[in-house]
Amino acid sequence: MKKSITLICVFLLLLSSQLFSQLDNSEKSIDKSGILKGLVTDSISGEPILFCTLALYSDGKILVTGTESNLDGYYEFQKIPVGIYSLEVSYIGYQTQLIENVSISNEQPKTLDVSIVTGLTMDEITVIGHKPSITDYDCTYAVATVSQKNISRKKRKSKKKKDQPSIEPTQHQTEDYDLIVENKFHSPNDEPLSTLSIDVDRASYSNVRRFLQNGNLPPIDAVRVEELINYFDYEYEAPEKDNPFAIHPTVSECPWNSDHHILHVAIQGQKIDREEVPPSNLVFLIDVSGSMSSHNKLELVKSSLRLLVSNLRPIDKIAMVVYAGSAGLVLESTPGNQKDKILSALDKLKSGGSTAGGQGIKLAYKVAKENYMKLGNNRVILATDGDFNVGTSSDAEMVRLIESYKNDQVFLSVLGYGMGNYKDNKMQKLADNGNGNHFYIDNIEEAKKVLINEFGGTLFTIAKDVKIQIEFNPNSVKGYRLIGYENRLLDKEDFNDDSKDAGELGAGHVVTAIYEIIPKNVETEFLVSVDRLKYQKTISRFINVSDDLGTIKMRYKKPKGKKSIKLEKVISSKKERIDDNTKFGDVRFASSVALFGMLLRKSEFVQNGSYDQVIQLAESSIGLDEYAYRSEFIELVKIAKELDQPMKFTK
Repeated sequence: MKKSITLICVFLLLLSSQLFSQLDNSEKSIDKSGILKGLVTDSISGEPILFCTLALYSDGKILVTGTESNLDGYYEFQKIPVGIYSLEVSYIGYQTQLIENVSISNEQPKTLDVSIVTGLTMDEITVIGHKPSITDYDCTYAVATVSQKNISRKKRKSKKKKDQPSIEPTQHQTEDYDLIVENKFHSPNDEPLSTLSIDVDRASYSNVRRFLQNGNLPPIDAVRVEELINYFDYEYEAPEKDNPFAIHPTVSECPWNSDHHILHVAIQGQKIDREEVPPSNLVFLIDVSGSMSSHNKLELVKSSLRLLVSNLRPIDKIAMVVYAGSAGLVLESTPGNQKDKILSALDKLKSGGSTAGGQGIKLAYKVAKENYMKLGNNRVILATDGDFNVGTSSDAEMVRLIESYKNDQVFLSVLGYGMGNYKDNKMQKLADNGNGNHFYIDNIEEAKKVLINEFGGTLFTIAKDVKIQIEFNPNSVKGYRLIGYENRLLDKEDFNDDSKDAGELGAGHVVTAIYEIIPKNVETEFLVSVDRLKYQKTISRFINVSDDLGTIKMRYKKPKGKKSIKLEKVISSKKERIDDNTKFGDVRFASSVALFGMLLRKSEFVQNGSYDQVIQLAESSIGLDEYAYRSEFIELVKIAKELDQPMKFTK
């Protein structure tokens, strides 16, 4: 008996010893792990990068673990075994960065902040250009490396290694852009009225940026100068409390022709605090067809919409419709505080199949009307590359379809994604004819700008069918030319016709229109005279002999209104010295962007303008530049300057 008890005691002692040993080993293993954390930011703006992918590798090859940066740009790896690692940081539209020799210890958390570069660096940009044929139809292409210091050009080899990716001749082989015929000068004696629909689309700027950052000049018709100008925020004086708009005309010298003047027309919309924005009834309409499978399409769509979801309030509601070969409702209208449910539906989306865009639009508007908020913001948000190919798909069919919903008081936001087959022309038509606006999302920072920083203006309309008409005074003006807005021009009779559609203006939005003016006493070759009329009498209609430059009139309707309201303001002909007063910094900067657009479009009116002049104007008017948009613009101008030079190739 004693022997048995002794054996049991020995067994229990051995068992307890083993347990203590295991606990001790467990504690030691925990002690031998560490934490790596930090912030991921954009190298130019310093803004945090959201949903950035980070991966830790051991020996440079073996993936240990991965994570994403959060809504504030912070990341954290926990319980990493002590050792030396490589950290890979990647995101759509940015250069992948590999940081080696990252040492993890168990003493204290390691903080490693990472700054990543958008697109290609200024030190090296791949330029793709046609190699001219001398003796035959040679269709090979050449690749050049552009540097800030020098430009070296190398002939592309016709044979590539099997593992080397092919280089496409251009990024826009099947991209579609509508033809833009540049506005010319008009005489106020013959055409005293200039009438247009205001524009708040900004898609062209981010699309142009995408081309430049990828080492290519954009197609000329991809450059809509008014959208480049209106991409930026300007600090114009706010309207009086009872008015939704303030109109600020300024006359200054023309940077690219000292004999001419610039008329800068600024319209400032009333700002609304985010807390005061009415509730939103939103319907995401997401293209999940096969054409959306690339990394900068559906995945970027999902990351973009995560940003918007993070800012939804309990009073907001959101539904989700998808379309490929057919359309379907994947999320019924859901309150904005049920973020997990919304994000779960978003994360499950996969791409594949053809593109029945027409079906998707019909279903999205049906869902929006079923959940209509009488006192709220009702909007469909379409995210697509625009490559519709099943059912209702032609431009005319899509326009008629969108127009059929105009009286339903449901607005439209079109978010364009991708490259190679991007259908810019179709996206423009959908937005223009659907009481909407059009944006191009080339990276997550642009998504943040559109859906977070400019949330109210993007999603909440304060006025629709906004038109302006300027009557120029022939006593002061010999000729005038509107810069941009070629596809926004209206007939003079349309101004007073409330049935004619025009642009929409969001809360806090700024719209800028720029005219180049030929003063009365200046000789010019830009105005071509016509033969004297044989059957008409010339009657002097210009009774008012004032020296005003002209009069600007504006019409708009309230978001749910049917009758327009008119505003009017006289334009003084007094020329301001915009380089002498800091309050005209916005005028200088807008002029620099206008000139940049003219250079990219190879405008016949660019005269003495140059990229160096654009840079000088922009650098002198950069201002506070809170989000570094103006700084980025200057870098883009420098890229364009390098790219826009004659290229010599050897056969």
